[in-house]
Amino acid sequence: MRTAFVVETVRAAERELMARLPEGALMQRAAAGLAAACAEFLGQSRGKVYGSRVVLLVGSGDNGGDALYAGARLARRGAGVAAVLLAPERAHAGGLRALLAAGGRVSTAPERDIADARLILDGIVGIGGKGGLRPDAARLAALASDSRAFVVAVDLPSGVEADTGEVRGPAVRADATVTFGTYKPCLLVDPARELAGAVRLVDIGLELPAAADLEALQYADVAELLPVPGAESDKYRRGVVGIAAGSARYPGAAVLAVAGALRGGAGAVRYVGPAADAVIDRFPETLVHAGPPSKAGRVQAWVVGPGLGDDADRVRDVLAADVPVLIDADGLRLAARATVRARTAPTLLTPHAGEAAALLGADRAEVEASRLPAVRRLAESYGATVLLKGSTTLIAAPGRVVRVNPTGTSWLATAGSGDVLSGLAGSLLAAGLDTVDAASTAAFLHGLAGRLAAWGGPIGAQDVAEGVRGAWREATRA
Repeated sequence: MRTAFVVETVRAAERELMARLPEGALMQRAAAGLAAACAEFLGQSRGKVYGSRVVLLVGSGDNGGDALYAGARLARRGAGVAAVLLAPERAHAGGLRALLAAGGRVSTAPERDIADARLILDGIVGIGGKGGLRPDAARLAALASDSRAFVVAVDLPSGVEADTGEVRGPAVRADATVTFGTYKPCLLVDPARELAGAVRLVDIGLELPAAADLEALQYADVAELLPVPGAESDKYRRGVVGIAAGSARYPGAAVLAVAGALRGGAGAVRYVGPAADAVIDRFPETLVHAGPPSKAGRVQAWVVGPGLGDDADRVRDVLAADVPVLIDADGLRLAARATVRARTAPTLLTPHAGEAAALLGADRAEVEASRLPAVRRLAESYGATVLLKGSTTLIAAPGRVVRVNPTGTSWLATAGSGDVLSGLAGSLLAAGLDTVDAASTAAFLHGLAGRLAAWGGPIGAQDVAEGVRGAWREATRA
């Protein structure tokens, strides 16, 4: 499991460690890891450290000191290092002395030095930065982001909010970020994640709590969660998922939801709705019923909503069931919050940003800019697990650590892709996973299936569904 911690937790761990170490030792650990990473980046991009022009963008905080000490190490290896000091009187004194002693210099022509740089170290603002960059820092951030140099952010890109991933104005766009001790939420959550580039974690010896503030499943976690039939399994013991989706206008949504469900680990899929003929034509193994859902037969979980139109009766009937229910698409519009909160069985909501905004009474842009706070608010408001789809897929539930999905591709932004995800997650619910595990495992497989299907080119929702089996094999083989 990859984990991230908020600033308050990181600061407390740093204080505890610094109390046991000689003064300055922790910063030296960070600078050593940072310099090593920079040397590697220089080697990859141009072949060597010696003779490379390096520019340090140095603020008044500790990450400015990290940049200065790392710059001193690079200068001792023959790099030409210039430091742009935003507040010369408040620059880290020890780091600046070390840089100058190693042959580095203070820049007197920042624009020219940045234009000539091969590598730029962004040490403007650290994890304590709030509220965006000041004008002089914003100008340097723009120069660095627009330069031809390889830009490395120290701990996080300057201008992003460490705990939420929000970006309040200009910020550095890095090619890579070297972060210390642990991941910070902003490195895993958009819009900040997009600015971080490749993220390198440097271990500096922090002792962190067992419970993280954000977590992301890795291959081994997914392999452990995926249901595997035993020798005594039959289709009913493996779980039956019900799909209440589709309409005369949108029969394809039902087909795609069933496609995802059939590949999600449950033993059987029941379909209820007017798209039965389309479903049977494509998947003859599906059990179909005219409805209502409560009369269709036993299921271990329901998926309701994709392509449903205005069929509120199907939504109410499904929500009355005493089994886990996944609500997507039209179902989100038709399900009353009071009804969802009153359910005793688990509920999983799977909105995209526009749907989440409607549920919260907010603007879509607000949700996209503040994805982590938005998914937490929605989970608390509905008393349910929420999978917020988008450039960063987040899963939140009251009292649980928020999960972020690490897989995916922008090619997944295609019609019907969310219907496949709903069916896949519903099938995992029917197979016995709880709502958080089903949602995060489904998102992982869905993202991986999209990545495998795309290989850098356009895909459709059916390609994603067909790629789930390969993604399943990939996850369990790793």
